[in-house]
Amino acid sequence: MSFHRLLRIVRRWLLLAALTLVMITVGLFVYRYLFAYTYDSSLENVSEQELAVQVKPASGITNIALFGVDTRPDEPTRSDCMMVMSVDADAGVLKLTSLMRDSRVELDEHGTQKLCHAYSFDGPKGAIRAINEIFNLDITDYAEVNFVQMANLIGEVGGVDVEVSEAERKEANKFIREYYESFDMEPEYIEEAGFQHLNGIQAMTFARIRKGGTGDDWGRVERQSIVLEAMFSTIQDKSLAELAAMMPRMMPYVTTSLKKSEMLSLAKGLFANGKPQIEHARLPQDGDWHYGGAQEEYIVYDLDKAAKQLNDYIYDNIPISGTADDGEE
Repeated sequence: MSFHRLLRIVRRWLLLAALTLVMITVGLFVYRYLFAYTYDSSLENVSEQELAVQVKPASGITNIALFGVDTRPDEPTRSDCMMVMSVDADAGVLKLTSLMRDSRVELDEHGTQKLCHAYSFDGPKGAIRAINEIFNLDITDYAEVNFVQMANLIGEVGGVDVEVSEAERKEANKFIREYYESFDMEPEYIEEAGFQHLNGIQAMTFARIRKGGTGDDWGRVERQSIVLEAMFSTIQDKSLAELAAMMPRMMPYVTTSLKKSEMLSLAKGLFANGKPQIEHARLPQDGDWHYGGAQEEYIVYDLDKAAKQLNDYIYDNIPISGTADDGEE
């Protein structure tokens, strides 16, 4: 073999090696960029027994706890919004089930409490354990945003279009003013009732109110579902390329115990056959609950029945009917 031929072969191999290195570097950069979120490693060494994981048959379905948290200085963090996200990658279906934060439950070492207090006592670990024990689930991971981050997420999808009552408009505007002024910004109020386009801050505030004749906690959960469904509707109208472009802007607002490889695997399965179908439900059903407690501070219902309804919905596609209503059974 001549020297010149050997040199050409070496040059080709060096070029191939360089191109391979560039592709790997770009791939790692894109991978990290698309999934630039806050990773919480606190559950890495927590056993399934500590999380009260219930044994489930192989199904291809992954259940994840979702929390919308209220973080304030010098106060315990509260989970004002609690959901179970069920990812069925095989069917391309994502189910979200809202759990009422004021549900009366029994928590280990704390006795009778509201469901949302589980997060205050022991963070995501305590909240996951409570949900698994009460609703017979197998959750080992969670994702959460605080309400500032939720406003940013809604803003990233371009806001949402929702129906706003006059009572909701007035109550939301109180907190819109408080929010904007805390950042020394000029408030952008919801000017009129009716079908409105809300920006991220307006939509986040709209989803959180529960006083002033706006329906208490039932109204709040209903508004949360309305805002979520409006977000999902907006997202589903976008192409896969547009969704991929949005990911780097949205993921930094999320904290989760899911590793990047796990998120990538779930996303790959969920989008394997195009955009997934997204569903939303709520427990308990209408007519199955009443207020209880000395000051009627709890939402009381048959937790065993609710657990069966939730598992039937997740694993057997039996719908959970009913939406938020105006009163007790």
